[in-house]
Amino acid sequence: MKKIVLASVLLASFMGWSILAFAQSSDLAPQSTAVAVANHQRNVSNCRNGYDSCDRSKLTGPEATALAVAEHQRNVSSCNDGIGSCDQSKLTQSEARGMAVADHQRNLADCKDAVGNCDQAKLSPSEAEEVNVARRQRNVSDCKDGAAACNHSQLTPLETKEVTAAEQQRNAQNCENGWDVCDHSTLTPSEARETAGAEHQRNIAACKDGQETCDYSKLTQWETSALASREQKRNYTACLKGYGYCDRSRLTDAEAAAIATEHNPTPR
Repeated sequence: MKKIVLASVLLASFMGWSILAFAQSSDLAPQSTAVAVANHQRNVSNCRNGYDSCDRSKLTGPEATALAVAEHQRNVSSCNDGIGSCDQSKLTQSEARGMAVADHQRNLADCKDAVGNCDQAKLSPSEAEEVNVARRQRNVSDCKDGAAACNHSQLTPLETKEVTAAEQQRNAQNCENGWDVCDHSTLTPSEARETAGAEHQRNIAACKDGQETCDYSKLTQWETSALASREQKRNYTACLKGYGYCDRSRLTDAEAAAIATEHNPTPR
């Protein structure tokens, strides 16, 4: 009887182990497949991005074809844009002609803007004239804007007149706005009056705000009185509310009495 029971226990244990081993094997299979898929997709991505870790031998036929198409288009774009790595030997005749046109237009733009590697020898007579016109216009613009690249010697008499007017206007605006680049000596009488008015208003604002740039000597008698009244009210409110700077020595008798009444009301 004991032998039968022992045999039953061993059989049950064996069956349990078998089921467990089968379950573990069943779990490992999907995990292994998922890892393989992830590795393959990573390799495809590496190939598309041109990384050294790309293994082309592991690409499927459609993936290899798609990669070749992408690489060719990337090379065409690099050649047309003049940036990146361009392999002209891989261009078709039509693509090579397109690249030549793009190169020519880029050189023309560089010459007009005076940037990049401008090769004027590659310009046609009409394009050379376009470049000269563009450069003259840019110089006029630089002079009007006060840019360092301005060359006054290249201005025509009419352009010189326009630039002078622009410089005068810019200086007047600088003076009126209180900016550092201001030459008061070149202001017209009208501009000088406008500048003086703007400076006076800025000074009043500075005095109202208690800024260190305030020059009380430049205030009129009325403005001085108005500011004093404003400060008196501020000081009274600060003393009354207990918030802000309060100088009790500057309170009038009426203000001091009002504050005393407010803080110590008469018992009813």
